[in-house]
Amino acid sequence: MDIAAPRYDTNWPSIRDEVSAEEWKARCELAACYRLVDAYGMTDLIYNHITLRIPGTEHLLINLYGLLYKEITATSLVKIDVEGNILWKPDTDYGINKSGYVIHGAIHKARPDVAAVLHTHTRAGMAVAAMKCGLLPLSQTSIRFVGHLGYHDYEGPAVDLSERERIVADLGPHDALIFRNHGLLTCGATLQQAFNTMYQLEMSCRAQVDAMNSRTELLVPDEATLAKTAHLYQPGARRPYGVLEWHAMLRRLEAEQKNSGYPPYAI
Repeated sequence: MDIAAPRYDTNWPSIRDEVSAEEWKARCELAACYRLVDAYGMTDLIYNHITLRIPGTEHLLINLYGLLYKEITATSLVKIDVEGNILWKPDTDYGINKSGYVIHGAIHKARPDVAAVLHTHTRAGMAVAAMKCGLLPLSQTSIRFVGHLGYHDYEGPAVDLSERERIVADLGPHDALIFRNHGLLTCGATLQQAFNTMYQLEMSCRAQVDAMNSRTELLVPDEATLAKTAHLYQPGARRPYGVLEWHAMLRRLEAEQKNSGYPPYAI
């Protein structure tokens, strides 16, 4: 039986002149972040979500459920409230993924310090999420998360609003969370910081899977070194994460999208 494809048009007119300058900037940054998650191999077909709070509001931006990350543009993003009510979306049959606002809305609502939330289902992230030991401090990258990482036990697909309180409690004050048997989540005071944290968490998981697959004895630094290193890698102890590399990554996107066949992200 043929299933009709939802109505979708990549040629929506830009809404740049219909929104505030702050919202347009947020839209461009979030669209770029979706493209970067794709560029660094952290996508899962059309699934998962990244949200960004529009400055000065309680409204969030999220992706249309049905688009590849490399298709997302500033105009294609949907504006919602923390309860998932759609305030604006392009003229299309696509909607949003319920898990997006169940998970993300809960964190945005409970953590006013959080501007952005990323959630992924990567191969390495899911592998570590299935390990009883969780993330091990096997590399300098993973040591960043010692004492700064939460865990949330699997309760099935995140569509039950009652799970929100438990997700928030398990995240606590941290900027990173492993959903056991599920995937990874990071958040941050800026989108750039949240992306950097996800990139580092993903690299930590990949390194752990590779190291454990080597079938040799693994080396873990002593507790004093772990504590010192984890402290030195916290945002408050150094330049905020994401600042230095963000514009370099945007240059990468702009160079690559010229011949990609996909629309530029900032339209």
